[in-house]
Amino acid sequence: MSADGLPMVVPAAGLPARVRIHEVGARDGLQNEQRAVPTAVKAEFIRRLAESGLTTIEATSFVRPDWVPQLADAEELFGEVRGIPGVALPVLVPNRRGLDRALALGADRVAVFASATESFAKANLNRTVDESLAVFEPVVRHAKDAGVHVRGYVSMCFGDPWEGAVPPHQVARVCTALRDMGCDELSLGDTIGVATPGQVRGLLGLLNERGVPTDVLGVHFHDTYGQALANTLAALQHGVTTVDASAGGLGGCPYAKSATGNLATEDLVWMLHGLGIETGVDLGRLTATSVWMAAHLDRPSPSRTVRALSHKDQ
Repeated sequence: MSADGLPMVVPAAGLPARVRIHEVGARDGLQNEQRAVPTAVKAEFIRRLAESGLTTIEATSFVRPDWVPQLADAEELFGEVRGIPGVALPVLVPNRRGLDRALALGADRVAVFASATESFAKANLNRTVDESLAVFEPVVRHAKDAGVHVRGYVSMCFGDPWEGAVPPHQVARVCTALRDMGCDELSLGDTIGVATPGQVRGLLGLLNERGVPTDVLGVHFHDTYGQALANTLAALQHGVTTVDASAGGLGGCPYAKSATGNLATEDLVWMLHGLGIETGVDLGRLTATSVWMAAHLDRPSPSRTVRALSHKDQ
């Protein structure tokens, strides 16, 4: 919260008392940079995010270096940051080899990345939806056998750049398949930022009807059409308590050229704090961290809250 008492806290009925922010800037954000960020800078970024009060920070992805060269330093980076007290550091694993690499370093939280549409599955995973699920099944099983928490990302939940609107039952099929494999939580991705609140409420309701409880669901919104906060509020009203966000609004989607950055963590925190919802995040420290990273990336942060608060400090 800023020193002048803003945002003013006005709680609203029917909202959760606390929200867990799943910070994705260090992985989802930095993997979309044109040039690789030095490992030492990434490690410092993660440490500063932790010092701001974030307790779940997605650190990196154990993918083939030639697929995502920006994350080729996964082993070195994870070795530098693991063990931060009170902070979970999940990592993305695309297959069994990626999982084995992560487990060898002591990772205890991993994520797999599925698609709700055939077009995106082909572009991102070079497989059909069913083929990709078949690849993930032994990965999830082995992770669970090793006592590891598994998150399942589902992208293109609301719209696809090639297929257009995505039928909710299509998303539900992938979500239930991931749950049946053993995924502990699911993140519903609006990968190209086209969702509106009615769609969000409709999909969440359908998932509940299909046996997927709200308490295992998180939401991951992009702000292409300026709807990310409105969509987040709709999810909160449904009972969702896990929201993905990216410090400074870093990130996009290399396979969806129209996608702008993820929902900025600072913008999310400003709204949540104004609603009286606890996050454990120090907004001032988080803003300073995003300003610091923006200087390393040599461009201003797209986060409106970062711009507003950093301007006031000048």
